[in-house]
Amino acid sequence: MRLAALDKSLDTLLLTEPDEGLLLITLNRPERANAMNTAMGEELIATFSALEAAPDAYRCVVLTGAGDRAFCAGADLKERDGMSDAAFASQHYMFERMMRALLSCPPPLLGAVNGAAYAGGLEIALSCDFCFASQAARFALTEVTRGIMPGGGGTQHLPRAIGARRAKEAIFTGEPFTAEQALAWGVVNRLCPPGHVVEEMLATASRICSNAPISVRQAKKSIDNGLQADLRTGMLFEIEAYYQLIPTEDRREGIAAYNERRPPRFKGR
Repeated sequence: MRLAALDKSLDTLLLTEPDEGLLLITLNRPERANAMNTAMGEELIATFSALEAAPDAYRCVVLTGAGDRAFCAGADLKERDGMSDAAFASQHYMFERMMRALLSCPPPLLGAVNGAAYAGGLEIALSCDFCFASQAARFALTEVTRGIMPGGGGTQHLPRAIGARRAKEAIFTGEPFTAEQALAWGVVNRLCPPGHVVEEMLATASRICSNAPISVRQAKKSIDNGLQADLRTGMLFEIEAYYQLIPTEDRREGIAAYNERRPPRFKGR
């Protein structure tokens, strides 16, 4: 099921298919705590643009980092050292496009936060539909300690996840918070023993893959778009999304499987 656009060799990402319909993307710069450099940003844009162009290629995507130390430490500050203002702005615009590409992923995008998620790394995690985290993970938006501010969605996603007052404290101080706090505040859905977060997330992703893929994609669209509107408008969007499922083979298969007391065999049609 591999997309042709993803068959090229990648320098900063590792793409694998642990199961049919399931894509695992690993940020693969462990020597730099999986920090985002220009190459990683460009490769993430290319990868997620290919996924957006072929929405039925995969039923679920899991994103993690290489090793047990870091999910992603944010932008690679060594690469940024000495950059001109113009070069810095150009790179950041590329990172903005990268974040928009993550948000446009048609199937569920699930984060397996295996270690520290700092600055842009936390913003990547917040761009996922939901995340599991290692009990050893730590989280922070540290940008104000480096003379900038969150610029990859952090000031928007974090308040929506944990509330404005907690988010302001985290962003204004730049101080890290623990995995236990991330769970209590709703940044992550589950904590896993160190070394097991990818395994547990892949099990959840496989469960999602067993469901009707068009149904899951339509539900994701309904949630994401409805949250940007008032309740009545969101409910109208939901109904429009729902009616797209009535003529599908999968809708008929789901009913037939229930009545025949067998597991459904969804084909994404």
